[in-house]
Amino acid sequence: MVNFSSQPTHARPRRSQHRGIWAVIAVLLAAVLVGTLWVPFYNRTTPAWGGWPFFYWYQLLWVPAVALLSWCAYLLSKRAQGGTGAPAAAPGPQGSAPGGEAGPGGPPPLPKRVPPQVEEG
Repeated sequence: MVNFSSQPTHARPRRSQHRGIWAVIAVLLAAVLVGTLWVPFYNRTTPAWGGWPFFYWYQLLWVPAVALLSWCAYLLSKRAQGGTGAPAAAPGPQGSAPGGEAGPGGPPPLPKRVPPQVEEG
């Protein structure tokens, strides 16, 4: 059979329509790299903060900043890939639905505990 479609059946998948989101992710991660790896920017002792030279407190401030920016980049990447970017809802008590049955997509219920048999004799 002849295929008269404008695209062959083995065409590459379309590129993401979320180029803006990927650009923001790149800027976030580039800011982390430049801020922490460009040593001449923070290779000095002044201004001191609480007796700590600038070199030390500047690096320590980047620890939570890197965690926050990386988390934002992760959420944005999940949104760009088609996910919601929000964590899934937590399962009910003990990971099961009411009645002890496993919820949709949840873990199976745990087996009942059987007490060991005591031999008399």
